[in-house]
Amino acid sequence: MIPPQQVSRISSALPFWLSLGTLPLAVIGAAQGGWAVLLLPIYTWGLFSLLDAVTGLNLENADPTMPEQGLFWYRLITLIWFPLEFCVLFGTIWYVTHSGHLTTLEKVGLFFGMGVISGTVGINYSHELMHQKSRLERWFGDLLLACVLYSHFRTEHLRVHHPWVGTPRDTVTARYNEGFHRFFPRVLVDGYASAFRAEKAMLARKSLPWWHRSNPFWRYWVLEALMIALAVILGGWQGLALFLWQAFVAVWQLELVNYIEHYGLTRRHLGEGKYEHVLPQHSWNAAHRASNWLLINLQRHSDHHYKPDRRFPLLQNRPEAEAPQLPYGYPVMTMAAMVPPLWKRVMNPRVKAWRQQYYPDIADWKPCNKARNPMPRGAV
Repeated sequence: MIPPQQVSRISSALPFWLSLGTLPLAVIGAAQGGWAVLLLPIYTWGLFSLLDAVTGLNLENADPTMPEQGLFWYRLITLIWFPLEFCVLFGTIWYVTHSGHLTTLEKVGLFFGMGVISGTVGINYSHELMHQKSRLERWFGDLLLACVLYSHFRTEHLRVHHPWVGTPRDTVTARYNEGFHRFFPRVLVDGYASAFRAEKAMLARKSLPWWHRSNPFWRYWVLEALMIALAVILGGWQGLALFLWQAFVAVWQLELVNYIEHYGLTRRHLGEGKYEHVLPQHSWNAAHRASNWLLINLQRHSDHHYKPDRRFPLLQNRPEAEAPQLPYGYPVMTMAAMVPPLWKRVMNPRVKAWRQQYYPDIADWKPCNKARNPMPRGAV
């Protein structure tokens, strides 16, 4: 008999396993075609938006001192996800390029949904894994990113985003009044460049050239090349096109989330290139229960930046007194971000209220919009 304590841990972890529901939907879409190819975005965006409305907010917090052994059933979902996603992704590439029963439009729709899986779930799980000390977990994180040709995200996230969030040096902190359609191409170019510069600078501090074998970009390039080669082997040029399409959709999903997580929020400049410590107030928080199930508490982003090494079950919900709050969960907010006038109507008043709450002494916020130039003394 399973001990009651273990039963309790399994039952509390079970809602986070709802992401597994995406995988059979991919198989159904590939087998049935037609409207079934839309099941994946309907499940992730539609169903979880409705569940958020029904289940409401989760304001409760787990004990952050809980030992690792108590987190087994939470960690397991992130460990099994890569082999499952890998098999479904490349199995679907082989199937649809050999079966011949799907139209081109159906294939495009199906692999849009595959990109939703590998972006909403896969990259999110890689984010959890890259923050861990275990070599196995970090490797799974790298493999998930290689599936979407975005391996540099690990470097960009750990070496650039976390240290410099809320400052002009962080590419993925969306500037106030910057629409997503300007943000996205900027991040695609600047994010890769800033990640490469970060690794090059790290090697230079060790008196090593950028091409030294210890540069993780060699690993990134090899893994991505292997994924591309496998797509071609399994599905030919059509398979490669479908693989690239799902990778683009996945990256689009990731950067939509990056966009909303810090929109308009900045840290106080202390002078001489130094900024105040990262605090919960420098990230948008969302306590919506169901979308936090799907996204393994990613929406508790204020606590994640405050304590980056906390595993997702232990992330704390930060109340309004400590962190700015999003009005809806990520599924709704990412859809709103695709319509810049709507986004600004919803979010700009909240950014202004945040400024008044945390930095009432700062009158001139114009430097916040200059992504490349350092801020003057006293600005944020």
